[in-house]
Amino acid sequence: MKKQPIERSALLVVDAQDSFKLGLRWDRRSNRDFERNVGALIDAYRQAGLPVLFVLHSDDDPGFQRDSPEFKLMDFIQRRDSEPLLLKNTRNSFTSTDLQQRLDALGVQRLVITGIQTEQCVETTTRVAADLGYDADFVTEGTMTFPIVNEETGEELATADIIRRTEFVLRKRFARIARVADIVTEVQGALASTAR
Repeated sequence: MKKQPIERSALLVVDAQDSFKLGLRWDRRSNRDFERNVGALIDAYRQAGLPVLFVLHSDDDPGFQRDSPEFKLMDFIQRRDSEPLLLKNTRNSFTSTDLQQRLDALGVQRLVITGIQTEQCVETTTRVAADLGYDADFVTEGTMTFPIVNEETGEELATADIIRRTEFVLRKRFARIARVADIVTEVQGALASTAR
């Protein structure tokens, strides 16, 4: 998988919204370092002057309606006016927004993808991004998910199994599985080289 330079990348934060905090599942979330990890990526991208874009998901579920008080970015994110906030009503971040047009206008060829939920909107966005020709980094440490219960059988799929499966299906087909520290180092390296 060819790797586009980090200078041609954008950071995409998918559905990091308070909507997910409603109900009991929040206590069972994976990745207690989600906020810290995503925050580190946002900080690195801002320091390097690289694009950061945010997406919020809307549907009819409680907390996801656009007039709901929970329909907002999580408090650890202080979005800047220059950073787009796109509203979607599909599982991927492209179909119901102008994300592709924005990325193309910025000259973005590589996406570093984070957000909630690991195996749903984040994975789906990654698959579509790859099909559209973007070089994708799926930062698992910058994603979060919840156990899934099969309502027909009562069987539960644990978050560790969800994450493992997601990495298996994305790796080398749709994305590189990336670590926060590696992306931050790469961004800082690009910043240092432009400062010389």
